[in-house]
Amino acid sequence: MSAAPQETPAPPSGRRFRRALDLALRVAGGLVAVLGGTLTAVLELLLATLRVGGQLIGVSVLVAVVANIALSWFAHEAVGRRWAVVLPATPWFVLMAVAAVRTAEGDLLVSGDNWVGLAMIVAGAMTFAVMGFRQILAPPTVRTGD
Repeated sequence: MSAAPQETPAPPSGRRFRRALDLALRVAGGLVAVLGGTLTAVLELLLATLRVGGQLIGVSVLVAVVANIALSWFAHEAVGRRWAVVLPATPWFVLMAVAAVRTAEGDLLVSGDNWVGLAMIVAGAMTFAVMGFRQILAPPTVRTGD
């Protein structure tokens, strides 16, 4: 019997590489989610004024709901954290707030008389809220292979 303490072997460098790669992919996924939130907000704002035969059509409301569901799901899957829904929601909310404020020149992207723009903001915000609430209530996921 030896009285010398047992040395624990250092983790293999392959494990460190996998963890670094996993972190890099999660950060990249988060950046893609932020970019996606920004791009879909711009697309929705452009579609809010779309008219067919002189009448506003609500295609941007549908795009807001579908895109925000997809972005929320992607952010959670890519980052692997429940709070990841904030990543696409933050630029989306910022752009919607900026679009609703009149500039010094008098320009306004979403006006109070545009029912599609107002419905798009409400539907998009509610979609992010529901997706975030679902993540809070979801049971913890068990990941294997870590």
